[in-house]
Amino acid sequence: MELKEAGLDVGERRVGRLMRINGIKPVRTRKHKFTTDSHHRLGVAANWLDGDFAADAPNRKWAGDITYVWTSEGWLYLAVILDLHSRRVVGWAVSDRMKKDLAIRALDMAVRLRQPPEGCIFHSDRGSQYCSYDYQKKLQAYGLRPSMSGKGNCYDCEKMHAVWKV
Repeated sequence: MELKEAGLDVGERRVGRLMRINGIKPVRTRKHKFTTDSHHRLGVAANWLDGDFAADAPNRKWAGDITYVWTSEGWLYLAVILDLHSRRVVGWAVSDRMKKDLAIRALDMAVRLRQPPEGCIFHSDRGSQYCSYDYQKKLQAYGLRPSMSGKGNCYDCEKMHAVWKV
């Protein structure tokens, strides 16, 4: 890409061959970033949804997840909270670091905007951000009932993963 911008018209094969001949190896960037660190010793909540993502009214069941987006400034992480009744985003936050504060900011926004009733289920994966003491303390303070996916069950958050396909 830089060669074309510099006005040199050469193909990928030729560049690859010349690099091999001269012992130059390309710097590869990771195409996939992991967003779930479930290898931790933090507590894990029960799975109260157990695959039932239908909600009979707004603010009864929420789901949260974190994904990553490539931008001109590099990778950014996006935490989103979805109301499972309307399938609308009710809270979100963006950061260049995937820390618990990112998930907490999305939760704070959702609660501020929607004011869910006591006992609203909040479902997430087993990532360290959601299992953290601070996040669980926030859920408790807001009266939300934590629920987490089964270990290694990617289908358990399929409604959230459908959002990322957009």
